[in-house]
Amino acid sequence: MSTPAPSFFDDVVHSFDRAAAFSELGADVLEQVKSCNAVYRMRFPVLDDEGEVQVIEAYRVEHSHHRLPTKGGIRYSADVAQEETMALAALMTYKCAVVDVPFGGAKGGVRIDPRGCSPRMLERTTRRYAFHLLEKNFIGPDVDVPAPDVGTGPREMGWIYDTYRMHGEDQLNALACVTGKAINCHGIPGRDEATGLGTTYALREVLDTPEDCRALGLETGLRGKRVVVHGFGKVGFHAARTLAEHGAVIVGVAVHDGAVHAPDGLDVHALARHREGSGGSVEGFEGAAFLEDPLEALELDCDILVPAALERQITGDNAPRIQAKVIAEAANGPVTPYAEQILSDRGVLVVPDIYANAGGVVVSYFEWVKNLSHISFERIRRRYQQMASGNTLKVLERLTGQRVPEEDRDTLCRAPDEVDFVRAALDDTMSISWRKLRELWKRRELPDPRTAAYLMAIESVGDSYVSLGIYP
Repeated sequence: MSTPAPSFFDDVVHSFDRAAAFSELGADVLEQVKSCNAVYRMRFPVLDDEGEVQVIEAYRVEHSHHRLPTKGGIRYSADVAQEETMALAALMTYKCAVVDVPFGGAKGGVRIDPRGCSPRMLERTTRRYAFHLLEKNFIGPDVDVPAPDVGTGPREMGWIYDTYRMHGEDQLNALACVTGKAINCHGIPGRDEATGLGTTYALREVLDTPEDCRALGLETGLRGKRVVVHGFGKVGFHAARTLAEHGAVIVGVAVHDGAVHAPDGLDVHALARHREGSGGSVEGFEGAAFLEDPLEALELDCDILVPAALERQITGDNAPRIQAKVIAEAANGPVTPYAEQILSDRGVLVVPDIYANAGGVVVSYFEWVKNLSHISFERIRRRYQQMASGNTLKVLERLTGQRVPEEDRDTLCRAPDEVDFVRAALDDTMSISWRKLRELWKRRELPDPRTAAYLMAIESVGDSYVSLGIYP
């Protein structure tokens, strides 16, 4: 009888065990950190648009209660399964620990194909799912706070909030029961771009150290780096867009039905417009070669590869043909452990998902804090900052005897909007987190950044459990 192939959950456990070997925490603490604390599997009936009853299978996994609330997205996909949801919940725990966001990890999944369902069917399913979460105390501002993931977005989060508001007990803080809401539903600007932008900030930090870049055979900085982005949804688009804004050249983009390649660079916004007018396809985009198999894009000649689609895309089969020198995991678990060993032996640097794609949960944290405080970040600071900048400008003009040109006055006196605060805080978080991760990686002489990131997370979560007095 043949041995089953490793699953996504097996990959996460493998990475955990590899890092745990470097930890001084006791075996009992390590076992607690690794284990999923709660798994809620449910089935519920929903009427489809033809009046037929469809039985929907769904999950919510709370991986770690060392900090509350737990936090994690909800995925809608026909491939949703319990082990996948457990793996994603575990990654959320480690991700929050690496970027020092005070949540435990969680994840949800509903086995439904959102592309094959009407909005009415999706709304009925979402509200029923939210009601079951509320019924079993698996949602709440201080319990478990969902967010969007693959197949969901602000619309679904609005339905969840509305269901909680109607049936939940905490009316004062109901807005904080879910993040990733639309702006007009008290969401936060910058949330849609957060994961992709966070990946760009991560890559900027990784390529900022001359010593590390020399080892890769690269110059420092993002400018001029050739990038392939595998996946062009919410994460991939914003990663490609912001990398291009930082001077990188996007030479390849893959979507579900193919990929485009242009060695001299692609216009990211033009490609997005082309997709809107072609039903999501990139085929026929002017000035680019079309590849029928999107996996071919992973093997294109480039400096940086950004897998931003689904897990387990880079395997032992295609890893030997990867030409990138840096891989930034904008998706969850796109590189299998066996593939990573092959890449490591070839000198390829893999920036792990629990750091590289943490931008989404960082900005979700800001939205949660905003909803709990019932005030936007700019409201109490914007006017004061504008006045302070104006006063500084007046003093400068008085001392120099010269009037600053009008366009420069506008720049100097402009007060930040809420999105400016969000981006600056995300930038700072990604920068600080990489410095801590890299310092641990180098000081402990760990095999790679993933091991360092997992070790950071394990010791942070483990120390929290020890501080609770549960373990001697």
